[in-house]
This record gives sequence, C-alpha cells and structure tokens, in this order.
Amino acid sequence: MARPVTALVPALLLSTGLLSCLATPIYAAHTDELVQKISAHVVKVQVGLANGGYGLGSGVVIAKDQVVTNCHVVAGAVSVSVNSNGENYSASALKPDWYHDLCILTVAGLTAPIATFGSSENLKYEQPVYTVGFANFSPRPNGTFGFVKGLYPMDDSVVIRASNAFRMGDSGGGMFDDVGNLVGIVTVKSPGRDAFYYNMSVEWVQRLMSKPEQPIASKSELAFWAESHEKWPFFMKIVQPLKTGDWAALETIASQWAEQEPQTTEALFYRAVAEFSLKNTAYAELHLNQVVATNSNHSSALYYLGLIAEENGKRIEALNMVAALDMLDVNIANDLKSAMGIKAD
Repeated sequence: MARPVTALVPALLLSTGLLSCLATPIYAAHTDELVQKISAHVVKVQVGLANGGYGLGSGVVIAKDQVVTNCHVVAGAVSVSVNSNGENYSASALKPDWYHDLCILTVAGLTAPIATFGSSENLKYEQPVYTVGFANFSPRPNGTFGFVKGLYPMDDSVVIRASNAFRMGDSGGGMFDDVGNLVGIVTVKSPGRDAFYYNMSVEWVQRLMSKPEQPIASKSELAFWAESHEKWPFFMKIVQPLKTGDWAALETIASQWAEQEPQTTEALFYRAVAEFSLKNTAYAELHLNQVVATNSNHSSALYYLGLIAEENGKRIEALNMVAALDMLDVNIANDLKSAMGIKAD
C-alpha cells in the first residue's frame, strides 16, 4: 500500500505518482561482466492493489522459488507477480519482517539464477558496491556503482549507507559486493538533495528464510523508518539537522547517541561535526581522532581532520590527510584540496 511518508522516501514506484533522483552510472568497462551477472538475480515485482491501482518494485532471487523484496513494495497487495526475462510468475505467499521492511515471496517455477549471500556485517567503509533494480518503468534492471559510507548497528545487524543513488522502482533490489555476493537490500532514502541511501542487512534476510509463510494479503505493519520521529534510530535523526546546519540540535542528538551506543563511531563522528561547526575545535579533533583510530577508512573524519590541521597551520598534516583521502574518496580529497586553496586534480 502506498503510504504518505514525509521523512524518508522508499524507492517504490506507484502508478499514482513518481519521485526520482539521479543515479550514479557505472563507468568502468571491466565491471560490465559482473553487472551482467548480478543483474540476472534481480527481478521486477508487480503489485495489484485493492483500489485497482498497481505498484512496481524490485526483488532478488535468494533460493529456489524465493524472492526477497521490501515489505513496503507489497503492503496492501491483493496480488503479486514477479517478472524475469519477460516471463511472469505469481507469488503465492510471503514471509514478512515488517519492522526491517523485508518480505520473502514464494514464487513457484521461477528459473532465474539464485544470488550468493555475502555479509552486510563484514563490509568496510569505502568498499565498492553495486546496486541493481528496476528504476522507473525500465524493462531491464539498471546498475549503479558506489562505495559504503556508513554502517549503523541496529538490532542484531547493521543498516548500510552507500553512495549508490537509487530511484523509484529500485526498492527491494540488490546491493552486491565487488565479487557479486548479495550484501544488502535497497530500501529507502532521506528526502531532498544529497540524500542518504539506506540498504537493509542480508543477515536479516537469512534469518527470515526459516519463518512461516503468510498470505499475500496479510495485514501490514510499519517499518522502523516509517515510525514517528521520536521512534527513529539515531542515524535517521541526525540527517535533518546535518542538512540544515542546526549544529546545536546535531550535537544534542549525537551526544545522546554516543551515550546510548558508546561503541558506535558514527555517533562520535556526528558529534565532532557539530563541535567543529560550533568552533569547539579541540573537542572535535579529539573525537575525530577517536573515530579514525577505530576506522581508518572513515573518509569524512579524515576530511575534517584535514580542515582542522589547515586551520591550525599544520600544512604537512593537512597534506597527509589529502594523501589518505586520495586513496579512499577522490571527491572528498578534492573538496579538502579546494578548502586548502589547492587546485583539484
């Protein structure tokens, strides 16, 4: 069922409206074979609604006659079918994890190749990943290339943020690592420009596989991202003040996050961003160094450390941060160079 969501935007395409955002294209020629391979695991999910409307999403074949998609794709459905290579197959049942927005469809006779599971929990920051889904009305799956930008501990696994943009219709599509293993399920984005793109854990998918089936028309429940703001996880609460520059609010939220989840380096990072912006540079530097000590691939933390070094007249230290970023994220490296008055490559 299509629900009005003002906070986060699921990548689901409904006949009643269309939202879109730019996707990052895959440029490297040597990735073509891999993209073709992983695209074969991704199918189009077609939903019939009680009001006569329809919805479209994506899904990934994870076992014989089993397709995982997002629950918000099939919520409120009276019928669901899967299209693979131009052939339609009816879904007869589902296994829902409404809270994590993951539903496994039973689709008898499906012949598409089965994806190989990787691990969401073993991903690293700046690791390359591919996402594949049926954006808009595309007759074929489309791939985007990007990098892991955030791993947010949640329940007994993680939510993955990556730079891969996705569009309406991509919901339920797959995120794959650089050898083609399924490591996440495309799910939802924050609103507006410079969005945060969130992907659900495949460990949750694997645990769901052993759950009992329910009818397709089962009553739906809210996913965590569709709950009221007060119930959101901290990694969602920080987005609005971060985007609007409300640094005092960001510091408050990040401090609460760090207190409740002291092992989560992202809490320290966003606290440091707020401190830097509020001119509490010494505390920001302290917390950023703690982040990098735990996660040396945290490109955004390295960027802010470079800014602080430059402001403090430590040019060599700032240049070391540029060199480190050149190995991780060229775009952020160029941003730091620009801030330092150095011509970007």
